[in-house]
Parts: sequence; C-alpha cells; structure tokens
Amino acid sequence: MLASEESVQALEAWREEVAARRGVYIPHFDPADAGAEARVLLVMEAPGPMTNANTGLPGSGFISVDNDDQTAGNVWKGRNAVGLHHGMLHWNIVPWYLGVASLKPTDRELEQGGAEAMSLLKLLPNVTVVLLAGEYAQRGWRDYVAPNLDNDPFPIGLPHPSAQSLNRSGARDRFAAALQKAKRRIDP
Repeated sequence: MLASEESVQALEAWREEVAARRGVYIPHFDPADAGAEARVLLVMEAPGPMTNANTGLPGSGFISVDNDDQTAGNVWKGRNAVGLHHGMLHWNIVPWYLGVASLKPTDRELEQGGAEAMSLLKLLPNVTVVLLAGEYAQRGWRDYVAPNLDNDPFPIGLPHPSAQSLNRSGARDRFAAALQKAKRRIDP
C-alpha cells in the first residue's frame, strides 16, 4: 500500500533521502493520512518505540494514529471527537528514532530536525495549520522553523498526547480545544 499511495510518494522519497544522509532510522509516513495533500500538520517531538519496526516491539514502522500505543490512541480519539478525519498528516520535529521514550531531543537535535522540517514543508503546499504537540515540538518550531518562514502556517500549541501529559489538570480540554481550533480553520 505504501509504495502505491501517490499522496505519500514524494514524502517517502524525502524520508529516504534524509534517513540515508543522516544515517538514522525514520519511520514511514502513514499512507492512510493525507500525505502531500495535508492541510493540517501535527508535529510531535520524536518517533516513539512503537513506530520502529526494528526495536523488537510490535511496532508498525509508521507515524500513525493506528499504532498500537496510548499516544496514538489519544490522537485518534481526539481527532474523531472533533471530526478532524481528513487533511491530516502526522510527523515529528525530530523525525528520526532517538531510542526509548524517556530520551528527549537535545537542542542540537531540535535544530537539525527544524532544518529538515523546513524542507518537508516545501512538499506540503496546502498546510495552513501546524499543531505543535508538547514542549519539544513547540520549542523546536519556535526556535528553528518559524524564524525561517515567510508565510508561517498558523501554529497551534497543544499538550503532548501521551497519557502522562493528558492526565495533568486541564490538559485533555486544552488538547481537544486545539484540535477543534484546527478543524475550524480548515472547515469554517
């Protein structure tokens, strides 16, 4: 399915080039997402263990709301609750696998990931909203992507969708409100 989905072919070529150039593992784009036709880009911090089919865990090898983990499930439930079914693409400010979930991106990795995000945006001409999930995505975008954009897609910060993050007071409501705001911007 991946190779035949036209909407992700250019994105997959970009992913393969970045992975080869950096010598890192980068999970695939989800062919069930909007691909190059995306209007909303959801940016998280870095791929988790369930996205890496090489970890020995039952990972999918994709950045996807269909992954079998709590974070993906929370995104799926949130998108479903507000009717944000189409036009979405999921990615990470640092697109390569860093290791166990407790490893957080360094400033250098955020800078490198920000440079790669700039090149990714060139393949996503319809993105008008960027959802920035969590502190690292927000900081990476603010410090290394936004200053280099002439016409910044509208950024919306929201809590990271991990269970730990969403269990903080008010986080689920802020998460849902941000998704609803994105939905209203693309479907007024």
